[in-house]
Amino acid sequence: MLKKHGIAVPLGLALFVLGLGAGNLIPLTGVAEAQSANRVFELRTYTTLPGRLDALHARFAQHTIGLFDRHGMTSIGYFSPRETPLADNTLVYLLAHSSREAADASWAAFAADPQWQRVAEESQRDGKILEKVERIYLDATDYSQMR
Repeated sequence: MLKKHGIAVPLGLALFVLGLGAGNLIPLTGVAEAQSANRVFELRTYTTLPGRLDALHARFAQHTIGLFDRHGMTSIGYFSPRETPLADNTLVYLLAHSSREAADASWAAFAADPQWQRVAEESQRDGKILEKVERIYLDATDYSQMR
């Protein structure tokens, strides 16, 4: 949680809003895929155990994003905080799904995928990677460019 003007804000939501303000949230090629009145967005924040952020980045770059695609999840963006201590242990990303039900089905298929199970096991041979996962489902506002 971050505190701004005495208000506690979940880290993932704060980074999402900062990305919107900077105009860097969605690459132009991702806007068309993300736009739909029925879409739901999923903001996820992963906190790693000490020294395990590189292993998480490698897993995403080499395996996870392709598996997300295979299971119908649209990757909007992946972000690293600039300031420490978050820069040392945090990955924030945004996915789009055609509906909340589609999100649930995609995550279930992803978790059951033998390739994912193999990747998860192999990537944790040197120890567990994640300390905490936060997830927020979001609906685009009427004035959002991401509808």
